Amino acid sequence: MRLTISLWMLAILLAAVSCSRNSTDTLPSGEDTDTTGFIPQPVGVSFQKVNHPKDVTDYVLQIPASYNEKKTTKWPVIIFLHGIGERGSDLNQVKRAGLAGIAGQDPDFPFVLIAPQCRENGWWDAPSLNILYKEVLEKYNVDSSRIYLTGLSMGGYGAWDWAQYAPQNFAAVAPVCGGGTPSKACVLKSKPVWVFHNADDPTVSVQLSRDMVKAIQDCGGTLVKYTEHPTGGHDAWTKAYKDPALFEWMKAQKL
Repeated sequence: MRLTISLWMLAILLAAVSCSRNSTDTLPSGEDTDTTGFIPQPVGVSFQKVNHPKDVTDYVLQIPASYNEKKTTKWPVIIFLHGIGERGSDLNQVKRAGLAGIAGQDPDFPFVLIAPQCRENGWWDAPSLNILYKEVLEKYNVDSSRIYLTGLSMGGYGAWDWAQYAPQNFAAVAPVCGGGTPSKACVLKSKPVWVFHNADDPTVSVQLSRDMVKAIQDCGGTLVKYTEHPTGGHDAWTKAYKDPALFEWMKAQKL
């Protein structure tokens, strides 16, 4: 009798274990439970230091509100390069500038935003920015195939320069009222590029953007887009960064 009861209890125990396994072994499609190495981050906007700075000092970081909850999500990244007026050591200036200022008003902005600051009297330097790029990949839970680059004015020059220096870094590039090097444009012929400029820009000639777009097209590039407004002066970035179409376009691009 004792043997019969023991066998009956063992059968119940095995059935319970089997049910427990069946309830957890099958994961939803595309789900990954590996959170090894996940490091929680301060959500929202914060100021961060580059570990090995050269011509880049510190940077403004914006983390989506659900970042720490979605530990297995690999987030897309936008790197934003500011204009000449935000150089120096006060990250509050960068925080208010261009895309950083617009995205900072949206806690659910669906990208990790990185906005470095250029040194006082400095200029954007691609090798230095590559140090920051490597740090972003190592420190944050991001998708290396969905990193996007944009910048305005001096940052537009910087975006062109960095994209031409290391096109393999970016899934797409969106330079705003800047200028690049047409003789090196062919490295971007297979890269999604969306260029913005105003025709009446008194600070950076619209011809610089036109020349870059034409140079890419002359190399056989078919993925370049160009938005030119007839008026607006130097500020081509407010319309560009407030247009949801830009971010939908970015999300559609992947290395």
